[in-house]
Amino acid sequence: MRLSCSLTPFILLFFLFLVAPAVSSGIAILRTDYYQKTCPDFNKIVRDAVIAKQGQQPTTAAGTLRLFFHDCFLEGCDASVLIATNSFNKAERDDDLNDSLPGDAFDIVNRIKTALELSCPGVVSCADILAQATRDLVTMVGGPYFDVKLGRKDGLESKAHKVRGNVPMPNQTVHDIHGMFKKNGFSLREMVALSGAHTIGFSHCKEFSDRLYGSKADPEINPRFATALKELCKNHTVDDTIAAFNDVMTPGKFDNMYFKNLKRGLGLLASDHLLIKNNSTKPFVDLYATDEKAFFEDFARAMEKMGTVGVKGDGEGEVRRRCDHFNNLNV
Repeated sequence: MRLSCSLTPFILLFFLFLVAPAVSSGIAILRTDYYQKTCPDFNKIVRDAVIAKQGQQPTTAAGTLRLFFHDCFLEGCDASVLIATNSFNKAERDDDLNDSLPGDAFDIVNRIKTALELSCPGVVSCADILAQATRDLVTMVGGPYFDVKLGRKDGLESKAHKVRGNVPMPNQTVHDIHGMFKKNGFSLREMVALSGAHTIGFSHCKEFSDRLYGSKADPEINPRFATALKELCKNHTVDDTIAAFNDVMTPGKFDNMYFKNLKRGLGLLASDHLLIKNNSTKPFVDLYATDEKAFFEDFARAMEKMGTVGVKGDGEGEVRRRCDHFNNLNV
C-alpha cells in the first residue's frame, strides 16, 4: 500500500523522533535524593566531616556560609570560587575582594571531597559539597534547616577580574547591594533575610575602619562599641588579620541578634547599619528583630533559592577530581 504524499512527511518525522538519540539540554535538574543510588553515604560523610571540623574550629560555619555566598553570586553555584590560580589563569579566590575568605571553609570542602572520592569516586561535585556542608553547618550552630537539592556540576571558568561588581562590598549603598541581589533573582526582603548571615562570623578591621577614625567617623555607632573597636583595630594597618565579630553579643550562635544589634547601633559594617537607616529595609529589620521565627523561615527559603542560582548541568560543567583544579589543568 502506498502512503499518501500528504502523510509521508509526518510519518518520517515521527520515525526520526523515535530513533534519534536524545540530546542533553545541559539544564541541571536538582533533587534532594540525587546521590541515593550513586553515593548512598553522601549525607553521612558530609555530616561527619562538618561535625569534626566545626568542633576543631568554631568559625568554620560562618566561613563556609560566606564562601557559598561568594560562589553563587558569580557564575552561579558552581564551585568556581574554589579554583586555585595557575600560570594560565588568575582565579576568583585571588581577587582582592575574596582575599579574606577563610581557609577553614576551603579546608572543609577539600576534606569532604577526599572522603567522597574514596567512597564513590568521580560522582559528587564540589558545588554540591559546598551547598550541603553550608546547610549542615548552619543548622549545627542553631540556624534553620532547609532542603538542599543536589545535582550541580562544577563550572569550567573562574576569573578574578569578574568578581568586582558581582560581590557586595561593605561600603556600598542599599540600592547598589540590592542591585546585585536583584540580578540573581532576590527581592529586597530576601536580601535583608540573607544579610542575617552576619549573625555569625567576623569581619577584618580594614572592612569597617573608616567608620572609626578621622573626620568621616560614623557618629551613629554605639559609643562604647566604637571605643572597643578603636582599641581592637589600632594596629590594623600593620596587621591585616585583626578582626571583630559581626555579632558582638552572640557571635557563635545563629539567631536574630544581628537585627537586634542594628537597632542599638551595634552594626559592624556600614552596609549593616544602612539596613536600619533605609526606609525600604528598616521594616524587615524591625520584623526580624522581634520575630526570630519569621527570620528563620525567610532565611531558609532564601537559602534554598540561593542554591539554585546559575547551576550547571551536564554539558555545562564537570565533576572535578579535585575541588581546587579543573580536570583540564590548562584551563
